[in-house]
Amino acid sequence: MVLVLSRTYFPDGTNGELGCEGKFICYTIELPKRENQKRVSCIPEGEYLVRKRYSKKFRWHMEVVNVENRSCILLHPANNALKELKGCIAPVTKLSGSGLGLESRQAFIKLKSVVYKSLEREEKVLLIVKS
Repeated sequence: MVLVLSRTYFPDGTNGELGCEGKFICYTIELPKRENQKRVSCIPEGEYLVRKRYSKKFRWHMEVVNVENRSCILLHPANNALKELKGCIAPVTKLSGSGLGLESRQAFIKLKSVVYKSLEREEKVLLIVKS
């Protein structure tokens, strides 16, 4: 499975559209583009693998792996990139501003169901991030 994240960069945050095989899944929000600095920047454009991950805080969610000079880049619910993200990607149902979104939990459930189906079939999930 190949997920494609098409981004638009703003000074206060990064907004995106996430799709698979030409079908829209959800919008995304991230931190602004700040030279891949840990905890304050979105990740660089490129191709990454996605895998399942569990934590007490987010329960079952997804991790973007092999990000240069970064670790623990997650896909998890959040509605305000500057207040709730440390380099991760948050799916949202609607965009409400730069790095701001609405109804993140619903978008996350939708994204998780699509990705987990592929992972359960032992398919690789590739995330392509571009502008």
